[in-house]
Amino acid sequence: MVSIKEVARVAGVSTATVSRYINDPKQVKQPTREKVQQAIAETNYAPNSLARNFRRGKTGVILVALPSIGTPFFADVMKGISTIAKDMHYSILIKETQLNQLTYDEYTNLVLSKQADGIILLSAIIPFATGGRQRPSSQRQAPIILSCENVTPELGRYPSVRIDNTSAAAEATDYLIKLGHSRIAFVFGLQSSTLTLDRERGYRKAMKAAKLAVADGWVTEGGLTLDGARKATRLLLSHAERPTAIFCANDEMAMAAIHEIKSANLQIPRDISIIGFDDIRYAELLDPPLTTISQPAAEIGERTMLRLSQAIDGRDIGVEPEIVPHKLVIRRSTASPAKRQ
Repeated sequence: MVSIKEVARVAGVSTATVSRYINDPKQVKQPTREKVQQAIAETNYAPNSLARNFRRGKTGVILVALPSIGTPFFADVMKGISTIAKDMHYSILIKETQLNQLTYDEYTNLVLSKQADGIILLSAIIPFATGGRQRPSSQRQAPIILSCENVTPELGRYPSVRIDNTSAAAEATDYLIKLGHSRIAFVFGLQSSTLTLDRERGYRKAMKAAKLAVADGWVTEGGLTLDGARKATRLLLSHAERPTAIFCANDEMAMAAIHEIKSANLQIPRDISIIGFDDIRYAELLDPPLTTISQPAAEIGERTMLRLSQAIDGRDIGVEPEIVPHKLVIRRSTASPAKRQ
């Protein structure tokens, strides 16, 4: 096997410089970095990451907990996490929660048993069930970052990277109001979801500011599923005075709403306008293309992984949420309400 000394000899630098490059390339100046890169290529040197991590007291593994691997939005966040993790020589262990609550101990045992160095939560519900025991102060606490998850009082001790969900939902609702809609319904995800609760708060805030009433039954649960959103949409269409616009708390539920409205022989946006949330990759391919709130999913993933790596290295990153900007993307699923015949 080629040694680090051989790489240093070929590159014309010290072994310490090669070691710095392997552990953190950014610590090495660009000209020297290029020499080391070329020497590694010439010698076919392969760093022993297992031994390196053992010396550092690290595993080189990050645990990412997410509700469903197949969710398009979380898949885009994972791309951002993976990009930074690869640059920092971390591997990723994915735990799919299927919207179930797990105890704090189930997560942190992976860290304390040296199976992972830190945890990223991409959960759409409060991820920790109550009752997790308090660990002795002498034991290392698990570095945890919340990605996309809104901080609640019980999770307030953990930092997060997210958008301002209340502000984004208020902007989406206000856009419908400015188009002339007054009968606006809201399909939320789960009652336990802090994300969708904040989005409902933004919806109600905009409706109140415009002095518009929220009729009974116009706020309904879609369960973050296609089937749940279809049922919620059918319920809204059954009202004697149906809404002229529906705001869905994510794009997948908006997709289901579009399907159900078309099945009822209604047209979008002539009869009902639809607005979603997230701007997943399929949003602009729908018929009609979906107006939605865009979250910078990949950037959220990148920023989350960067903050977690800082926490793993012992840096004080604080607990204040890092708010990234959202954007209202206007497409053809929204328009002014049709005049009554």
